[in-house]
Amino acid sequence: MNTQEIIDQLPYGKSFLFVDELLHIDENGAKGTYTYAKDLPFYEGHFKNHPVTPAVILTETMAQIGLVCLGIYLLKDIDQNISIAMTSNAIDFLKPVYPGEQVTVTSEKVYFRFNKLSCKVKMENASGEMVCKGKISGMLISKGNG
Repeated sequence: MNTQEIIDQLPYGKSFLFVDELLHIDENGAKGTYTYAKDLPFYEGHFKNHPVTPAVILTETMAQIGLVCLGIYLLKDIDQNISIAMTSNAIDFLKPVYPGEQVTVTSEKVYFRFNKLSCKVKMENASGEMVCKGKISGMLISKGNG
């Protein structure tokens, strides 16, 4: 499975997809990039005249690249009626991310057992400065047949 095939399997529509490119992925982690377009709708209200990327969007970007992409890779030979959903996160936010900035997310698998994937994640800006870091975990869930 190549990186574009992994991105194509992400369960997000264009307006909520925060992965531009997967630079690397293996059984131990993932690395990818995303650029926050200046015209994303949340910038209009967060904050007026001084837009900053919301922390929840930074967390979602780290989860999509570092957890979900890795989960798809790890599950490539398993039933496709299974997906991964974030169950917990603990993130430290160190620097703001502004409209138009590109970030790089790197994840390192902590464990994958008992249907739970846990990763250490970090996000850096284009200057290589740490923007945020922490731990994100997700659980395998069955799609449909509820």
